[in-house]
Amino acid sequence: MGPDRTEDGDLPGRPLPARLDPRTGRSRRDAAGAAGSRTGRRTGPAVVAARAVAAVLSLVLLAGSGWGWYLGRVAQATVNRTDALPTEGNAEAGDVPEAMNLLLVGNDSRADLSDEQLAELDAGTDSGINTDTMILAHVPADGSQASFVSFPRDSYVEIPGHGRDKLNAAYAHGWSGAPDSATDEERRAAGAQLLVQTISQLTGLQIDHYAEVDLLGFFQLSSVVGGVEVNLCEAVDDSAYSGAVFPAGEQTIEGADALRFVRQRHGLPRGDLDRIVRQQVFLAGVLRKMLSQHVLFDLGTQRRLVQAASRSLTVDRDLDLLDLARQVQAVTPDSIRFETVPIADAAAEDEQGRSIVELADEDTLHDFFAHLSAEPETPPEDSPEAPDAPAAPDTVAPSEVPVQVDNGSGISGAAAAAAADLEDAGFPVRGFGNADRSDYDRTTIRHAPGDEALAATLAAQVPGAVVEVDDEATTGTVDLVLGADFAGIGQAVTPVTSAAEGPAEPGRTAADTGCIN
Repeated sequence: MGPDRTEDGDLPGRPLPARLDPRTGRSRRDAAGAAGSRTGRRTGPAVVAARAVAAVLSLVLLAGSGWGWYLGRVAQATVNRTDALPTEGNAEAGDVPEAMNLLLVGNDSRADLSDEQLAELDAGTDSGINTDTMILAHVPADGSQASFVSFPRDSYVEIPGHGRDKLNAAYAHGWSGAPDSATDEERRAAGAQLLVQTISQLTGLQIDHYAEVDLLGFFQLSSVVGGVEVNLCEAVDDSAYSGAVFPAGEQTIEGADALRFVRQRHGLPRGDLDRIVRQQVFLAGVLRKMLSQHVLFDLGTQRRLVQAASRSLTVDRDLDLLDLARQVQAVTPDSIRFETVPIADAAAEDEQGRSIVELADEDTLHDFFAHLSAEPETPPEDSPEAPDAPAAPDTVAPSEVPVQVDNGSGISGAAAAAAADLEDAGFPVRGFGNADRSDYDRTTIRHAPGDEALAATLAAQVPGAVVEVDDEATTGTVDLVLGADFAGIGQAVTPVTSAAEGPAEPGRTAADTGCIN
């Protein structure tokens, strides 16, 4: 059942300012005719997150035109705003302030859905104000690409002021922790701020902007763009839970089926992790449609998409949708990448016996997100504007590189074996023993300032090792700390995943159409 309309045919919501209302000076019949073709159905947070991103990107497709300017102004004037960004607990901006990190959140509250709507969408009963879809989007300063990183809802993390809990409880903790006198709007802001603080602490990144979507008040984006193409490796029948019943192979889904597609986790080999991939594939399909000629040149579709964004989004007070559109105007499907945050154990349990997802350690997470937020590589050398390539670090003879070997891998005898191999390669070994702890994931080479050539010589024997300057290191000696990824002298390090995790989740681009679970 679609939402009620006003007598002019519009959805209820924030009124459009007179200066932007195209019906000003037009007859009621004309106004009704322009809006009368809009129909839709409510959907879920993952679908809405996809719609919100795509509808914002739709402004890009009309950038530079008067119509695009008008649509952008409509979205700016009608979108909901909240104080989502905290004044503290949000990491400092990186070296490139023009780059942007946007936290996309899908709120799974069903409090405002009728019994009929819950049944129609197989949405179950209201589960409170947990956030089951959390995606961090990064756009570099030049807007040439975009990265979307999903967080499992059961990620077991430190929530500032509340100890360790599932990530999807952060928003609820903030909401319930607001003063008794707080309004609903203030509680929503408190929930958003605590979630932003939690994600910032987890990633080491500053969250620049925030966008939240919920179950109510939206057009069905997949229907607006004519359905979304997906590809399943096997047929699924989850009629007892999500209502998802789909054949194997390529197919086009929209409406309630789209919600069922992104909600299913029962019956999938990896549960919520496969559901995350479903969400990413759905979003990728929407973006492909958004960037296709079918949508690119259909001004009516563009108008409905921007209306969907303005009615579906609650954003922070500083997010300028037109600035965002200008920043990502060069994006293409193959430059939009989807990934999942690094995971250590996807089948863990907490002290209460609840199923949780243990993420990788803090160093690994911060390294992952530092790489994610790194600026794209400079143009090739034959490009006129390409800078000179940096010179390779100087090296010296191995006999001039004294090495101290410390075992942080937890594997007995690893330091002694590495020391013997280094001596065979011509390196003088000052000593070997145990590191300060035995759970290093990454093999690390530490050196004093000025000893870069010594460190580079040793690094050539351990490709992929992390090289760090350590002010407390002994000048003239390089420390080699063996981690779990150490594969031997003369061998590249090998990334380690836990048995519970299995192989690392491969990333996807919006151009990928291969089958999924």
